[in-house]
Amino acid sequence: MNNIPFYLAAFVVVLGVLIVFHELGHYLAARLCGVKVLRFSVGFGRMLWKKRLGKDHTEWAISLFPLGGYVKMLDEREGQVAEKEVDRAFNRQSVGRRSIIVAAGPLANFALAILIYWAVFMYGSEELLPVLGTPPVGTPAAMAAVGNGEQVRSVDGRPVATWSDLRWTLLHKAVDHESVALEVINEHEEIVVRQLYLAAAGEDGWEGDALERLGIRFYRPNLPPVIGNVVANSVADRGGLLPGDRILSIAGNDISSWYELVGIIRDSATKSLRLEIDRRGETVTVDLIPEAVSERGHTVGKIGVAVAEGPKPGREVRTFVSYGVVEAAGKALEETWDKSVFSLVMLGKMLTGEVSWKNLSGPVTIADYAGQSARLGLDYYLKFMALLSISLGVLNLLPIPVLDGGHLLYHVIEVVMRRPLSERAMEVGQQVGMSILFALMAFAFFNDLTRLFNG
Repeated sequence: MNNIPFYLAAFVVVLGVLIVFHELGHYLAARLCGVKVLRFSVGFGRMLWKKRLGKDHTEWAISLFPLGGYVKMLDEREGQVAEKEVDRAFNRQSVGRRSIIVAAGPLANFALAILIYWAVFMYGSEELLPVLGTPPVGTPAAMAAVGNGEQVRSVDGRPVATWSDLRWTLLHKAVDHESVALEVINEHEEIVVRQLYLAAAGEDGWEGDALERLGIRFYRPNLPPVIGNVVANSVADRGGLLPGDRILSIAGNDISSWYELVGIIRDSATKSLRLEIDRRGETVTVDLIPEAVSERGHTVGKIGVAVAEGPKPGREVRTFVSYGVVEAAGKALEETWDKSVFSLVMLGKMLTGEVSWKNLSGPVTIADYAGQSARLGLDYYLKFMALLSISLGVLNLLPIPVLDGGHLLYHVIEVVMRRPLSERAMEVGQQVGMSILFALMAFAFFNDLTRLFNG
């Protein structure tokens, strides 16, 4: 509960920036095209604050419901217009000018994403190297013989420098590729190619962690299964475990690393386990029942022990990444383009049923991600803002009446028919568009509540 104010503040800031940029796109395009702007509002509904500025006395406002905004322009369809200002009405502009004004909002969101990525790439950030961990048995990565400590150099010939590069590239490839070739350097400094099959990524409609289904995990050093600390009054404490105990086996399974120990305990909530322990040269048997604990919507077992501190990993797993001005600009453009295309493809797969509608997120999930990214650092928060800005731009270009893409669709029809659509046709279109939009919002909010109540 203590996180709520922080997460809410992070959400409000990111949403406010995206809305302001989007509406500024419409506003500036309208001004450049000679259209008079009556009101610039962040939010909908009752106005909480307003102020008139400029020679046109444009009303700048903040309204009650913050999930959006609007720019109200002079328009004969919405009220009487003085004769001297008729030429400044939106409806009197050419189709080309009207289309520029409408498209300027989403384009401003794409421009914002490019600017953010450019700044982040130039400033630089500390990133995880694409070093792989031991994959779970039976996963595609395990079948590809991926080994702990192997560092990925490229995916299908495309170089990857960081863990985030690897994650994004694999997700992007998994949309329309059956398999990819991972070129890796193993711990013996040998270059090896691993053929990774990607079908598992899209299982269950892409719900959950696609990389986890592939068996792609980050590197973990092979820590010995030696207890370093026992939490007071925990299951382990009551069972008699002591710091320095080395776990030899659990339930008859030999244990060679700390992560094997953790995996078995997590999967054994409320189940009786027999542990064989090496305690200063003597073998001791201990029976425990791991406590059931809720963690991110799943029940896992815990006994209250921590690993003994061992030698630091024998390899570097982090690197600082930054780019020059020109290179950062090119990478920012590439990043924005790739994520825009990926968003469109995933939306298309939602319509065909290949991607579950449960992936649709609403304000609660977005607020959660905003707070999480803000806690990780400014660079993560800005990258999240850029990604959300891209999503907003793509969403607004969909050909749904009410959205900018719907208005652009009207303009295309007007060009083809050589006359504007009738007011009745546009009114019906608006009603259909509102119904679709409200249905999507309701479904997204339902998904939010489901995730919330599932932890």
